[in-house]
Amino acid sequence: MPNARETAVYTHGHHESVLRSHTWRTAANSAAYLLGSLKPHMKILDVGCGPGTITADLAALVPEGHVTAVDHAPGILDQARATAAGRGLTNVDFAVADVHALDFPDDTFCVVHAHQVLQHVGDPVQALREMRRVTRPGGFVAVRDSDYAAMTWYPESPGLDGWLDLYRRVARANGGEPDAGRRLKSWALTAGFTDITATSATWTFSTPEERAWWSGLWADRTLASAYAGRATEGGHATETELRAVSEAWREWGKQEDGWFSVLHGEILCRKDA
Repeated sequence: MPNARETAVYTHGHHESVLRSHTWRTAANSAAYLLGSLKPHMKILDVGCGPGTITADLAALVPEGHVTAVDHAPGILDQARATAAGRGLTNVDFAVADVHALDFPDDTFCVVHAHQVLQHVGDPVQALREMRRVTRPGGFVAVRDSDYAAMTWYPESPGLDGWLDLYRRVARANGGEPDAGRRLKSWALTAGFTDITATSATWTFSTPEERAWWSGLWADRTLASAYAGRATEGGHATETELRAVSEAWREWGKQEDGWFSVLHGEILCRKDA
């Protein structure tokens, strides 16, 4: 049988509508739970770095240290390199890697960080074991993932209800777990961690500009990203149904009282010294 790492497929892909979201992410809005533990000299591994905006922030926060950023998709690393170069950062390097089998020696990094990664992998417990293995004793594994079933919005929208049901079905068919946020602590315990600080945080979109941005990227993603192709090819939705979901996003974005909240689970795990 194929192992889990071979059966998981990244649901979103790297369409412009996906990167519109990913490049908005910063250490401040996506890794605040970690920042108080960083020291200027630290050596960090950023797993699933994507376009590298969080990576660049982390590198700026460890000016006497170094960040190694890895992703399973080689193509996106060019954008991550450009992000770092554009900010004049010289303490960061990039590589292709599989989080289930990291090509680094034991006890290499002070911090291993992953944002919105474990929801997409085939074996999150094995991924955490690998992240723990390459972390130095006394160092940290820091993981943050959204939880789709816990996302909530106003006003009510049958179209967005349909979107949520569809997305969760597509993600699970791809081998992932879209409701990862609530599972992080459990996965970490299974992976062997004993010192775990589990927290949560949200992104909220409510101003006219925020609603337009969030609804627009999901409306486009529903029709044009890899997720759209996997939804139709997997028999989860027709193109007509996807167009209806996309329109539901745009209609929600026009509502003056519109409000959307994305819940994230977070774990900061210290490796036993």
